[in-house]
Amino acid sequence: MSTEPDTKVRAEFRESFGKGFARRLRAAGKIPAVIYGHGTDPVHVALPGHQVSLLVRRANAVLELDLDGMEQLTLVKDVQKDPVHQIIEHIDLLVVKKGEKIQVDVPVVVLGEPAAGTIVNLDATSVALEVEATHIPEHIEVDVEGLEEGTHVTAADLKLPKGATLVAEPELLVVAIAIPAAAIAAEEEIAEADAEVAAEQSEASEEAAEAAE
Repeated sequence: MSTEPDTKVRAEFRESFGKGFARRLRAAGKIPAVIYGHGTDPVHVALPGHQVSLLVRRANAVLELDLDGMEQLTLVKDVQKDPVHQIIEHIDLLVVKKGEKIQVDVPVVVLGEPAAGTIVNLDATSVALEVEATHIPEHIEVDVEGLEEGTHVTAADLKLPKGATLVAEPELLVVAIAIPAAAIAAEEEIAEADAEVAAEQSEASEEAAEAAE
């Protein structure tokens, strides 16, 4: 049974604009959006709020729009949200075509646990790839199981899905395995304490030797 979300969305053309109209549109459970790209004039539409809100949780979501019986494939390029309530206020959609190659930033997901006593520093949360518009990977996985301190994983080391090409610089640092700063500080404190104890013991031994002469 497929777990892929249904990306078919029934959209409506809209000819009214402005903040007041957009507010009424959202109150009716719809999201204002604009479609652009491929040399076409921008098209203003209204999208079903609940369905689209779920779909755009996924990075680089592709929506198959039904505009009065006309099908249009689009890529979600920008989602504008209210900074306080996080309600979607507007969506920008880019026209794409099946088989077309596009550039997208794909999220990086870390799997596994590194060697004991180390931590994973995720230096790049996403990487730029060129992929087919209808085959955009949800994420790129990086397996760090058992990796030792000092290990670096660059963009060139990533295992890309079939058909994907790396756009990011190959030397881009994605993951670094390190020892936590707190652990390093604790080790240094212990070393300093040990050195002080050793120095005190040495001084005590010298005083005892002098007293015995």
